[in-house]
Amino acid sequence: MRKFFSILVLLTAALTAAADNVEFRAQAPAQVIVGRPFQFTYTVNQRAKDLRAPEFTGFDYIAGPYTSQSSSTSFVNGRRSSTFTMTFTYTLMAQKEGSFSIPPATINVGGEHYTSNGVKITVLPEDQPQSNSGSGQTSNSGAAQQQGGQTAQRTSTGPEQGNIFVRTLVSKTKVYEQEAVLLSYKVYVAGVDLKQFTNNTSLPDFTSFLQQKIDLNDVQLELENYNGRNYQTATIYSTLLYPQKSGDITIDPASFEAVLLVPNQARSRSIFDDFFNSYTTATRTLRAPGATIHVTPLPAGKPASYAGGVGKFTMDAKLSSTDVKANEAITLTLTIRGAGNMKLLKTPAVDWPEGFEQYDPKVTNNFKTSTAGMSGTRTIEYLAIPRAAGDYVLPPVQFGYFDTEKGQYQELSTPEYTLHIARGAGDASTAAGTPSSVSYVNKEDIRELGSDIRYISAARFTPVTGTPSPLARISFGSWQMWLLYAGPLAIALLLFAIFRKRIRENADIIGVRKRQANSVARKRLKKAKSLLSQLDNPSAKRSVSGSGLSSISEAFFEEIERASLQYLSDRLSIPTADLNKDTITSTLRAKSVPEDLIDRTNRVLSDAAFARYAPAMGITPSDLYRQTEQLINDLEDCKL
Repeated sequence: MRKFFSILVLLTAALTAAADNVEFRAQAPAQVIVGRPFQFTYTVNQRAKDLRAPEFTGFDYIAGPYTSQSSSTSFVNGRRSSTFTMTFTYTLMAQKEGSFSIPPATINVGGEHYTSNGVKITVLPEDQPQSNSGSGQTSNSGAAQQQGGQTAQRTSTGPEQGNIFVRTLVSKTKVYEQEAVLLSYKVYVAGVDLKQFTNNTSLPDFTSFLQQKIDLNDVQLELENYNGRNYQTATIYSTLLYPQKSGDITIDPASFEAVLLVPNQARSRSIFDDFFNSYTTATRTLRAPGATIHVTPLPAGKPASYAGGVGKFTMDAKLSSTDVKANEAITLTLTIRGAGNMKLLKTPAVDWPEGFEQYDPKVTNNFKTSTAGMSGTRTIEYLAIPRAAGDYVLPPVQFGYFDTEKGQYQELSTPEYTLHIARGAGDASTAAGTPSSVSYVNKEDIRELGSDIRYISAARFTPVTGTPSPLARISFGSWQMWLLYAGPLAIALLLFAIFRKRIRENADIIGVRKRQANSVARKRLKKAKSLLSQLDNPSAKRSVSGSGLSSISEAFFEEIERASLQYLSDRLSIPTADLNKDTITSTLRAKSVPEDLIDRTNRVLSDAAFARYAPAMGITPSDLYRQTEQLINDLEDCKL
């Protein structure tokens, strides 16, 4: 009896677990066409009955439900697993175009009722008769899309080439400098079988733009009604473009090579050819037209804290502590969130109080690129160490950007912090907030010992054997004796002078950075040269995947850019965050550097930045490396 109840409990638990894993789903195409039948299905992973479907409002009921079942069993590592699926299929047909929502259905599984999901279906109009006069002409659609509270006109142009063509889609045609523009190429197919696209693709150079490509991992086919005809569509290329200058910028046309499946047209074609899908392949070059972007310059009146941001941003601040001891670190963390040209943001400057030792900030980026633009966070950690006790004020940190929604500059600010610094170990201050050059050391009592000091005997040292040693032959007061005293003293004075000079030189941080600028730049160029050898080595290219080569190329351009910027920062004594074209030009002119060398400096920095973010510009890595190395050599010959 006890065994019977145990079996009953186990069966009940198994049935309960199976019921808890019930999945009941409704599925249908996202887009359908008026007058064309389609299938609407319900699937459940348990044996079920009593399906109660809702009213299919807006659709004609053609047939169904047809019920089918499928099951499978597999053994993996000695464990048995099985699946079961029950499908209910309806055949429907849309009555009119529009967007329709089908409510959930219910079904009975093991005495319990379960509810499916609802389904939204977009119904497209029927194909309109196509006139021959419109074939091969350019057409413009005025579909407007809502973006960020503003109505942006989406322009799409594309000459129809039979039943397949590619359109150029831009999210906006009027933008500000540094405002993102989404450029996409979309293929339209009707009445032909598209097999694939080849590698013979010709894209524009996107001159005057910084480019951020969007990965299209999962390409989905969708129905779209365009110019009165329904097409299967898919986006084959998307990228974000950030204009770097104002005015009208023209994007050149693009071309794609498609492989189509064409039925055999032989005279001996029989019914067996149709049964076995007898097809041949044909290639067709599809041309997507260009586009023109009207770029408006950023208005005047930039705030002093403007960091190059264009978009919509917020900023949060967090201070590790306001009460610390001297020589203990304080960390200020800024988190900038938003959407826009996140990669081009400059690091805001922090005005630490006098007496705080500052370190280079640590920047952590977490960006996401999608068709909606680039968004994410940039976290900046500032580290400083107070060297003296007292009460200090850390002023607010300002961050300015241009708001594309409001069309004006915005300025974000952190709170003002009051820092209480207490005396700590090694603090060189006599009182809180009163610096002093006197260092306090621990004192010990002096004890006088009666037997720890003895008179020095002036007698000669005579060994036990009776043979005098060379040291014993030196008489007191002779020149040899004075040489033994003066020699170590002279060496000590020489070492003291050398070390004192080195301490003075190391105390001059700016001078040290100037002297080491060339060696630091050479180290980065050496690393860049090793990356360049990997890019130029054919065997290395074959052993590395496409994404690997892309990462090596990006690392090379990053090293080149850092080598140039770090060298100029060290030689010109300018913080890296303040380096820009105007600062570099004015500083080099003040040091009487020739104009041609100044132009070459700006051109190398510009090429390095554009090559890093816009590799399609055509700048070869070897040319950029040679120009950077020559520039550093020429600047070394100048008295900076």
